[in-house]
Amino acid sequence: MAVDINIMVGGEAGQGVQAAGFIIAKALARYGLSVFADQDYESRVRGGHNFFRIRAGDGKVGAISEEVDILLALDQLSVDLHKGEVSSDGVIIFDSDKTNVGPGKRALGLPLERTAIETAKNKQSANTVALGAAMAVIGYDVAALKSVVLDYFGTGESGPANADAAARGYEASRAGSRWGIAKQASPASAQKRMMLNGNEAIAVGALAAGCKFVSAYPMTPSTTIMEYMAGKADELGIVVVQPEDEISAINMIIGAAYAGVRSMTATSGGGFCLMVEGLGLAGMTETPIVVLNAQRAGPAIGLPTRTEQGDLLFALHASHGDFPRVVLAPANVEDAFWLTVKAFNLADEYQVPVIVLTDQYLASSYATAEGFDLSKVQIKRGQLLSEGDPSKPEHYKRYEITASGISPRAFPMQSAAPVVADSDEHNEEGHMIEDAETRAAMMMKRQRKLEGLKKEISGPRTHGPPQADITLVGWGSTLGALREVVDTAAQHGLSVNLVHFAEIWPFPTEAANMALRGARRTFAVEGNPTAQFARVLRTEMGHQVSGAILKFDGRPLTPAYILAQLRKEVA
Repeated sequence: MAVDINIMVGGEAGQGVQAAGFIIAKALARYGLSVFADQDYESRVRGGHNFFRIRAGDGKVGAISEEVDILLALDQLSVDLHKGEVSSDGVIIFDSDKTNVGPGKRALGLPLERTAIETAKNKQSANTVALGAAMAVIGYDVAALKSVVLDYFGTGESGPANADAAARGYEASRAGSRWGIAKQASPASAQKRMMLNGNEAIAVGALAAGCKFVSAYPMTPSTTIMEYMAGKADELGIVVVQPEDEISAINMIIGAAYAGVRSMTATSGGGFCLMVEGLGLAGMTETPIVVLNAQRAGPAIGLPTRTEQGDLLFALHASHGDFPRVVLAPANVEDAFWLTVKAFNLADEYQVPVIVLTDQYLASSYATAEGFDLSKVQIKRGQLLSEGDPSKPEHYKRYEITASGISPRAFPMQSAAPVVADSDEHNEEGHMIEDAETRAAMMMKRQRKLEGLKKEISGPRTHGPPQADITLVGWGSTLGALREVVDTAAQHGLSVNLVHFAEIWPFPTEAANMALRGARRTFAVEGNPTAQFARVLRTEMGHQVSGAILKFDGRPLTPAYILAQLRKEVA
């Protein structure tokens, strides 16, 4: 990329780190740059160190750089922790009244809090003064910056005050900086892009897919899905409920789906644990539900605001007994939207639970994206009774044994046909049974759905030279970092390509075999300590990876980390 700018905002919780970072990201997106931004925050309301990283370029940006061009340090701890990440030609912007950078670093000290009080009558606007200073360093237009600040804070009293604070920081930076920075921001494209995070993309996808009922209990990092949809409830005619716990949440969506309403719940690993019995109920009653599990570091409470890819095998095998399910793992915000739409369609068409497996990194990371073409959204409700009403309603069989395993579905009170469901094993009419013959027949009926589902699952993405010496294998949110590794590997004397999975189960064995057929050395790259996806590869297709690059400290995989570990592996 000709333009590749990396900015970090660091400070204590409550200092407006997220607001400053979001405004910078939005401003750079307004210039037509591709933007990727992630948040690192502790699980406390006040206190604790937070930071927000923004990367912008004139090419596609899908991951964070570990090297920082501008560090906006809102407190001393941010300087102490992150000054080593600032590039040799980068700069640290800090509050000269409260913070000391020390020798050896290019630094710009400004009275951030004092300027905020003078301009905005509020010391909390020190973050806005700092972001104005940062935007001056990269040559951003001050009028455009004030416009973005006004959009964020509104046109009430705080909007103009913060816009003025940003302008004061901008002017002070231009007047006081002894440091130039080679990386400058200039308009790259007039094309407008959205900027949203993974949770927002999932929520928008659910709304586009016709979801009308959401039941969820707040759990980081999934909570903002419920919050976003609650904000649209009145406008779009949906019902959002916060019940007493996750057990109730999944049982409520099962009830709503039984009545014919597209329904979903969103949680994280600990909440998903509580939902497991309900997941089995949906499997036995063949009720279509969508369950979002935004992974965080576990077990137990683990690191509640950090990321991990530790729930894959759990999602594949959750609940007792065998029943078909779908597991999808979006790679980016585009996937988050489109795979959520696909989740609702597959749930309805095959009358199975669908698990959308994301993680904290994707959930809270912002990225620019082209507008979603809603004309391409198809609503597929599957085989409904209205497509072939029985001549005698009393003969309707909710669990009729069919070649596909899919039975025509009726909703209660839709017609005179009785709709019977039972959590015990049951016959075609839905009544409880005990005999071995019916049990075996119903098990095989449900399992036959997998044959159709396998045809619905897309194979892995591939990227890079077909005959590379090394093939990286990843899944879920690692795509952006892995693509960058492939694109820059030649600069490090490596020949690398990529096979990446976003649709995990039923496992696309044939497509995976084709993608990995010519691989010489394969390395699984995952955010967990046991290479869970590598185990799936070995189980489902007999492929044994040559090695694994793993990260499980609660922080995301970055291109720099992957490259460093790869070079060690092949040295």
